[in-house]
Amino acid sequence: MKFDFFEIIDILGTLSFAISGTSSAIRKRLDIFGIIIIAFVTSIGGGTLRDILIGNTPVGWLKDVTTINVILVGSFLTLISSKLVSRLNYTLFIFDSFGLGLFTLIGIQKGINLHFTPGICIALGTVTGCFGGVIRDILLNEIPLIFRKEIYASVCVVGGLFYYLLNHFQLDSTVSQVLSIIFIVTLRIIIVKYELSLPSIYKQ
Repeated sequence: MKFDFFEIIDILGTLSFAISGTSSAIRKRLDIFGIIIIAFVTSIGGGTLRDILIGNTPVGWLKDVTTINVILVGSFLTLISSKLVSRLNYTLFIFDSFGLGLFTLIGIQKGINLHFTPGICIALGTVTGCFGGVIRDILLNEIPLIFRKEIYASVCVVGGLFYYLLNHFQLDSTVSQVLSIIFIVTLRIIIVKYELSLPSIYKQ
C-alpha cells in the first residue's frame, strides 16, 4: 500500500498523541478503559473538531480504521513499557511536542486544500494540534495546558507563519513541511527548557 507524505505525518502524529495520552492516563492511575479513552481523545480530538468546523463529515477517523489501529497499538506499546515511561519525565513532553508539530501541519494543509486564507489555515492547524490535549486535560481534571502560562498554542501559530515563509521562498513542499515540523518541536523544547512564558496579568 502506497502512502503519501501527509498520510505518514497523520500516522506519526496519531501515534505520538496516543503515547502522550496513554502516559498521562497512567500517571493519573486510570483503569484500562479510561486509559484507552484518553489515548483516543488526545489523538483524534483536535482533528475531529477541525473536520466538524470545515464540514468534513463523517470525520476522518470514522472513515479510516488505520487511525483506530494506530491509537490502539500506541496505547498498548506504552502500557507494556509503562514502568520505563514513568521513569522518563521527558517522554510525555517529547511525544506531545512531536504530535503538536505533526498535527499542526496537517491542519494547515487541510485549510490550504480548501483554499482558505493563511490566517484561517494557521487557526485550523492550531485547533488540530492543541485541542486533543485540551479535551485530555479536562477529562483528567487539569487546567488545559494552552490556558496556563506555558507557551503552547502560540508555538503552532509561529510554526504556521514559518511554514508560509518557507513557501514564500518557493521551497519544495515536502521540505517546507518537514522543516516546519522540526521548527515547532525545537521551539517548544527551547521554550520549556528556558521556562519562557507569556506575560502574566496577575500580581505575584
